[in-house]
Amino acid sequence: MTTPATTKLTRSRSNRMLGGVCAGLAHRVGWKPRTMRLAFVVSCLLPGPQFLLYLVLWIVIPSGDR
Repeated sequence: MTTPATTKLTRSRSNRMLGGVCAGLAHRVGWKPRTMRLAFVVSCLLPGPQFLLYLVLWIVIPSGDR
């Protein structure tokens, strides 16, 4: 039985709009960065602390090589 390859969660340095959080998350889950950004913008239309979560992730997730 083989284990799936995991990627380390890092912020993108080359494919960033603000902090690279959405691009880093997209790379981690195998999505396109544009899809993750769209999902984030749509989620901001719902009530909740989405923008604060983005800021926290920006601080917590280390910057990566890509």
